[in-house]
Amino acid sequence: MQSVGVKDNEAIIFSELMDAKSLWLTTNADTIYAVGALDLTKGPMVLEVAPGFLGAVQDHWFRWIIDVGLPGPDRGEGGKYLIVPPGYAGPLPNGGFSIAHSRTNVALWFARSFLADHKDPKPVADTIRKFTKVYPYEAGGVGTPIAEFLEGKAPLGRISPPPPLVFHEASGKAMNTLPPNDFSYFEMLNEIVQQEPATSLDPELMGPIAAIGIVKGKPFAPDERMKTILTEAVAQANAISRSLFMHPRDPSWFYYPGSAWMNPLFVSGYEFETPIPDITREGAKPFPATGYRQLDARRWYFYGVTGITPAMAMRVTGIGSQYLFATLDADKQYFDGGKTYKVTLPKDIPEANFWSLTLYDNQTRSMLDTPQRFPRAGNQSYPSPATEPNADGSTTIHLGPTQPAGIARGNWIQTMPGKGWFAILRLYSPREPFFAKEWRPSEIEVVAR
Repeated sequence: MQSVGVKDNEAIIFSELMDAKSLWLTTNADTIYAVGALDLTKGPMVLEVAPGFLGAVQDHWFRWIIDVGLPGPDRGEGGKYLIVPPGYAGPLPNGGFSIAHSRTNVALWFARSFLADHKDPKPVADTIRKFTKVYPYEAGGVGTPIAEFLEGKAPLGRISPPPPLVFHEASGKAMNTLPPNDFSYFEMLNEIVQQEPATSLDPELMGPIAAIGIVKGKPFAPDERMKTILTEAVAQANAISRSLFMHPRDPSWFYYPGSAWMNPLFVSGYEFETPIPDITREGAKPFPATGYRQLDARRWYFYGVTGITPAMAMRVTGIGSQYLFATLDADKQYFDGGKTYKVTLPKDIPEANFWSLTLYDNQTRSMLDTPQRFPRAGNQSYPSPATEPNADGSTTIHLGPTQPAGIARGNWIQTMPGKGWFAILRLYSPREPFFAKEWRPSEIEVVAR
């Protein structure tokens, strides 16, 4: 974000949606993104979110702090969030804010908003700009009753309108948010360690970092021998992680028996430890804690996806979105950008908002960059035409380098010869047939070589 002029406590917005020119891990071209970083070094910061948001706040190590918007305390009505830095001992309000504590001095917030009519982003983008605000918390102000001041429990803060948030338009701009896979990875890691408190990570996680010479308050100066080792290590780690992401072997990760459609979060949960709760007529039924971290699931997730919250995988109907990944075709082979494939979604696709299918580049894990610009299909008519259903109510999408004869533009996603890809099926506001597995997409099969 800094590369396009965005400072901390400012934000970017993709008013006309994100396209494939920017490198962001498995983002989409269906919703309007707004993203910003909070600088907590001078004290708590307030984030006011617009109605209709769906998002979260993460710390500098990408740990979940709090959900905002539809899955958060404001439940999509818009609200005020107070993000408190580590070590803060000052007064906090007793009302008016949803309060969350960060273990790092930098926090990232990100949110998506849906196109209200599934075809025009402008009204939603205007709403985001109007209602989203970021500003320092004024102790003793909003949220603190005068009685607390009179009792000597809090200062008497000022009440003043918050300044407008500085937004930078990001649609059409190219930026690279991918973690590096060469030696500069460790230089970036050192930068974060130096910026944050020594206790921002648990000792068991900070230990391996210290073992390679990255220690808070000390220079990172590996000799040539260590630099050679680290350069080889990050290349191997990248290859191992890519192999795990593209061809996992744990059968519990796959959503249907014998299928390539998968999502390990159902069995690992957002903390990569315990499966997500079942939802019954009596309410949520959590699984007992396993007591161990599912490291492969965590590695799979953060290699290909950005941002983690409990809302990323929950069996709650009508809220948020659900995801199924496919990295292999019906014959369990990697997808080839020079071949043509098809996938059929049975009728009554289980979503209460809309659905989409998006293709991603195997190398960047970002949207597949082709002349089509927006590598997606769905029942939303922006930024590409909506799909046309078959006579029986099902929907078939073709995936290949050229548009097949007789296939509508909205039912075709372009691929590129020489580029591998994978797919994500998204259901926004999923319905019960998805969770009951009564509805199942076809496998993605080759139709032309």
